[in-house]
Amino acid sequence: MPHLPSFEEGKQLSALSTFGIGGPARYFTVAQSEEELAGLIAHCHQNNLSYLVIGKGSNCLFDDRGFDGLVILNKINFCRFGELEVEVGAGYSFSLLGAQTARKGWAGLEFASGIPGSVGGAVYMNAGANGGETVDALVSVNYANEKGEILCLPKEELQFSYRHSSFHHKKGAILSARFRLTLCSEAREKQLKIVDYRTKTQPYGDKSAGCLFRNPISGSAGALIDQCGLKGLAVGGAEVSTLHGNFIVNKGNATAEQIVQLVVLVQQKVKEKTGIELEMEVRRIPYQENC
Repeated sequence: MPHLPSFEEGKQLSALSTFGIGGPARYFTVAQSEEELAGLIAHCHQNNLSYLVIGKGSNCLFDDRGFDGLVILNKINFCRFGELEVEVGAGYSFSLLGAQTARKGWAGLEFASGIPGSVGGAVYMNAGANGGETVDALVSVNYANEKGEILCLPKEELQFSYRHSSFHHKKGAILSARFRLTLCSEAREKQLKIVDYRTKTQPYGDKSAGCLFRNPISGSAGALIDQCGLKGLAVGGAEVSTLHGNFIVNKGNATAEQIVQLVVLVQQKVKEKTGIELEMEVRRIPYQENC
């Protein structure tokens, strides 16, 4: 087993969250390589210690009490370009990857620009926007199972659907991913248009976890919330963005409990007025989680 990094006690998860919300972690550490992260997973398995692997801290809501286990910040940040392929660490910025590939005139990941998560998070959630999904360009994933064994999993052996992957049901951690792209002279122009549109229509200046609700089968969650007149609705420091209805933002010292209360309120009002039940896309991370 590789040498494990030291653990810090009481790290405030609010500092690691794009929401700016979350209490202290029992233990915290940083993994810089695939071998290091795999070793940490094995250590947790052997010692019956709950663990949580995070990247950019987006698309998740930490508990106000924190996390009663080990929080591992994935800083596996390598990026290796080949012939229309790229192998990239799970801790790498997904948005940066989208910009870099588009600048090369490679199409397939333009939609990633502006998504505030890591590559590992994008694979885990099958992140998508503007008609594209992570799985579309994915070739394979390096994964550490609960025993710390490193496996290379081809896309064909995995299941992906809207904001979901088979990793939701696996214990372990995504280490890296390989993508295959295509040449396209318009890739950079498309990517820049996506960035421009998101900058104008999404609350990038506020603390949020990205889109809060999954889009229903027909229509847009943000449009439904807007139609119901819920923009600006607030509970404490939590507020439905006045710019985009599918964002709940932390306008001050919002707590996780206030975010949840506002989520329930929005769900109730949308259900009453439209009959549609909105489902949370953002992951709620409990204080205690099975290892």
